[in-house]
Amino acid sequence: MDLALCYSGGKDSSLAALVLDRFYEVTLVTAHFGVTEDHEHARRAAEALGFPFETHDLDPEVAHEAVERMRADGFPRNGIQRVHEHALESVAGRDVDAVADGTRRDDRVPSISRAFAQSLEDRHGVDYISPLSGFGRGAVDRLVDETLEVESGPSEEVPKADYEGELRALLREVGGDDAVAEVFPAHEQTYVRGTR
Repeated sequence: MDLALCYSGGKDSSLAALVLDRFYEVTLVTAHFGVTEDHEHARRAAEALGFPFETHDLDPEVAHEAVERMRADGFPRNGIQRVHEHALESVAGRDVDAVADGTRRDDRVPSISRAFAQSLEDRHGVDYISPLSGFGRGAVDRLVDETLEVESGPSEEVPKADYEGELRALLREVGGDDAVAEVFPAHEQTYVRGTR
């Protein structure tokens, strides 16, 4: 069975790929808006893990809507949630049996509701799988420590291919560095360099 995993090159989506690999033909898919070349970070991480990799184009209007939402809210949660749901919808339209992501039980954003997951499955004829949804951060971190070589550090310094990089770039275009600092709190990011 073919599965497209929404992939950032970080620890959560990489661990999800390893979990799903036993049961599916996993392709790591980085959905992006074409704003930056950050998807190349995910390509290198996928190669280091030995998984096939593809990119998937998203609707740029969704990125602009998300940036405006984040500016109005003063925080990124709702904008990132909108983008992630759009990415799942878009990737579910590929010729696959299942779509997946690396969301954990205790993620604040993105998080996929049962209603959204069921609707996605019904409308696209795919299975939605969130293999880490039963794992908290501590459990994920312990599994990652045992299996993956990971770089971590401040979000603006660590290579990544999640939605945040492109949304930061668009936010910077419309509001400058101050707008980025107002919307995005300082936080750690991870990037997978390979397996242990």
